[in-house]
Amino acid sequence: MSQDHDQTLKSVAKAGVRTSGCLKIEEIESSERKVTIQAQQNIHVRQKWAKTFQKYRKERAFKISEKHHVTVTSQPPADKAKISITVNENQTIVPFIVGNSGVEKVYLNFQATEFVKNIFTVRDFDGNVIRSIKNYCIIPGEVFYLNIYFISDQAGFYEQLLVFTFEKAYSDKFEIMCLLEITHRTSCAETNPPEGTNLLHNLQTVKRATAHGLSQVLLKNVVPLKKYKVPDSVKDSEETDKLLQRKPLKWDNYSWRFHLLLHLEEHQVTTEVEKFNQEDVLVVTHKTEKDILIVKLSDIPYSYPLVLSGCQVLVTSLNRSEQKETYKGWVQDIDEDQVYIKFEEMFPKYFNKAVRCIVKFIYNRIPLQMQHRAVALVKKHKLEEFLFPTEKHCFRQKCHTKSVPKISVLDNPEQNKAIQHIVACSAKPAPYLIFGPPGTGKTVTLVQAMKQILKIHVCHILVCAPSNSATDHLCEKILEGKVGTDKVYRLYPLSFPVANIPQSIQMNCNLNQITNALEIPPKVKLMSYKILVTTLQTVGRLVTGGIPHGHYSYIFVDEAGQATESECLIPISGLLKIQKCQVVLAGDPKQLGPIVTSMVAEKHGLGVSMLERLMRDISLYKPHKIKGFNSRFVSKLRINYRSHPAILKIPNQLFYDGDLRPCAHLEKCLYETWECLHRKDFPVIFHCVAGTKERDTSSPSLYNMAEVDVLKEYLKSLIKHLHKQGVDSVEPQEIGIIAPYRKQVEKIQRALQTDRDLIKENLENILVGTVEAFQGKEFNVILVSTVRSNPKLTEPNQNITLGFLSHAKRFNVAMTRARSLLIVVGDPRLLETDSMWNKFVHYCLKERSYRGIKLPDAEDDTLTKALLPSPW
Repeated sequence: MSQDHDQTLKSVAKAGVRTSGCLKIEEIESSERKVTIQAQQNIHVRQKWAKTFQKYRKERAFKISEKHHVTVTSQPPADKAKISITVNENQTIVPFIVGNSGVEKVYLNFQATEFVKNIFTVRDFDGNVIRSIKNYCIIPGEVFYLNIYFISDQAGFYEQLLVFTFEKAYSDKFEIMCLLEITHRTSCAETNPPEGTNLLHNLQTVKRATAHGLSQVLLKNVVPLKKYKVPDSVKDSEETDKLLQRKPLKWDNYSWRFHLLLHLEEHQVTTEVEKFNQEDVLVVTHKTEKDILIVKLSDIPYSYPLVLSGCQVLVTSLNRSEQKETYKGWVQDIDEDQVYIKFEEMFPKYFNKAVRCIVKFIYNRIPLQMQHRAVALVKKHKLEEFLFPTEKHCFRQKCHTKSVPKISVLDNPEQNKAIQHIVACSAKPAPYLIFGPPGTGKTVTLVQAMKQILKIHVCHILVCAPSNSATDHLCEKILEGKVGTDKVYRLYPLSFPVANIPQSIQMNCNLNQITNALEIPPKVKLMSYKILVTTLQTVGRLVTGGIPHGHYSYIFVDEAGQATESECLIPISGLLKIQKCQVVLAGDPKQLGPIVTSMVAEKHGLGVSMLERLMRDISLYKPHKIKGFNSRFVSKLRINYRSHPAILKIPNQLFYDGDLRPCAHLEKCLYETWECLHRKDFPVIFHCVAGTKERDTSSPSLYNMAEVDVLKEYLKSLIKHLHKQGVDSVEPQEIGIIAPYRKQVEKIQRALQTDRDLIKENLENILVGTVEAFQGKEFNVILVSTVRSNPKLTEPNQNITLGFLSHAKRFNVAMTRARSLLIVVGDPRLLETDSMWNKFVHYCLKERSYRGIKLPDAEDDTLTKALLPSPW
């Protein structure tokens, strides 16, 4: 690396850790702690008021007026002490009249809560602002007028609790309360979606189109795949939990323990899958693909697409006029509330209209059987030195880095060093780890390593990733790396939709160009390619087909942090010859790991990837206090080529010890002059929304319509800005929208399809999804909806939880997808109670990129005083 380039990195790194003014790190952390404590106190006080108001409604609301002859009326009138209004205008007035119809004078004291700053204003009949009223005398027959002004241009759900305290000369104090709720919708320009539009997946319908050609398996089965049935003892999860606690993971119990964890997972998954069985449900054929049935189900949790994917399905028609025939298919795709089932045959015409059917889902055991076999082969192939490597094991091997010419194919010395050690097999028999935080170029490093290997060695390389999308991305990068198209082969599973195969891969995969169907080639053909690229699960086909141990000199696993250890074992214990082959695991254990359904299996390590376990438990992969990581076994890539320094700063501090150095090329950023940015050198926005989380009766998933409204306005502004820059339509990877809940994803998708302004735009390339859908992806602009907000004061359950938002790895993924612009929409009243989110909100506040509504200042105790618990 040149001296000038190194100096540039240093200056950019300094910019990435810049603070406002001259505040020291200790002062900032102290300030953040104070905000967190204040937010927690505010919520505690709010919970007390909610309890007080609910008690008032239940016990006293309708007795006080009759007893004391004092009334508080409003327009519109209150219903059980609550007024609920939905407005589209930025201003509205709610008048109140306090009347005394008794024979004694009463003295009025009045206080209004302020949960959000400067939204509500209380004025008297003459228009004077009222902060509070103390001992105002209302004589018999007199009335007192006041008006509540609501003014806001921000979408949201706003509450103001009005407390009227009265006192007579010879009686105790009494209170009349009224809760004013205003839902402000800023965007009501909606139209109905086009007829037949699937709101969540309408843009992907074409990708569901499948070939009607017959697939073939030309690879003979050589290594059997046993059943590995779940023992009855696993059903007693409490006893199994205790057993696993008594026997922590070590080499002697490695296979036993992982077999048990996999049995726990299968038992739980099977139980969950059976919940979707339907005795009488409407089923209809796909409009264009007559071999696909669509079943509408209630809301599907975020992890269930993985659980249901590949399940066998039995569908039996309940149509009395037709013969009851059972059709066998498998789950091909899943969206918010629909399952798409692929069959070998076309369906009769009467299926074109909704038909009532019995639908039974049968869990596909093969993926877990593959993992069981991999776990069983660990002992047979003596993989202790691989799974639990020590210096004693590894330093018996000669390190060959000196015999390899110094590699300098990239500008980054960390990447070059990693490539050199991979080529030299310096970690063997242990795996070589590439710890690649977001945007640090780990895939580029892997591709260049493969290229150098083929230049120096005569060998075969196996390349894997946990998902088909990650594997496709990796294969495309290998082909772009000019390794030689005749040397690269992408092996797809037979169930993969042909139409989903990227154009750039179609000539280098197992797609039969004549029949337009996938096939599994014979062993000789598979062994002939220098680089074979496939998923970890599909590697099981190679093991079953008898590809010999030692055929591959290198096994690469990208995104290894997303796979369970047993899944990662499929290519390793099935194909690794420990003294001949170097395994390379690349990923980021600080981002999302594998999804596990069983809580007991998750607790005992099935949710921990092999990459994370090695870095956590094995001394070879732990950094030295002074020297850092031992580059013979692990490389940590530190230079971030993706994100603007301002976007990277908080994740860098929270997850990477401030090691990441921003070095993204953002010279042609389209958003520097966007009108919503306070400063062009700080493309991060936190937009404060006082929304309310909601859920439908048929779904446990949450959504927040106030945040949807705010996101729509930002989208309109961004698209308008792009048009000014000469961009006619939104390109792929330009804008992505992340939400933690599938129901919010659905609401945002619906907004894109129904808003009269947005529907005119070409928005088919905007990806809207949960955090899981964005792992490994990057976009110029990312918008994040956090959804969670305070419960309404009238809700019985006032427990405050952040749910998915408190998950550090999800936070890290969401905050590191953006290259040029990051916009987060949320409710700081809740977010500031979490130290991680508070750091981000506090950061935006200090950098003057905080937009939206204002909350009462942390140092102002007016709110706390106003919310003192009622004396009764």
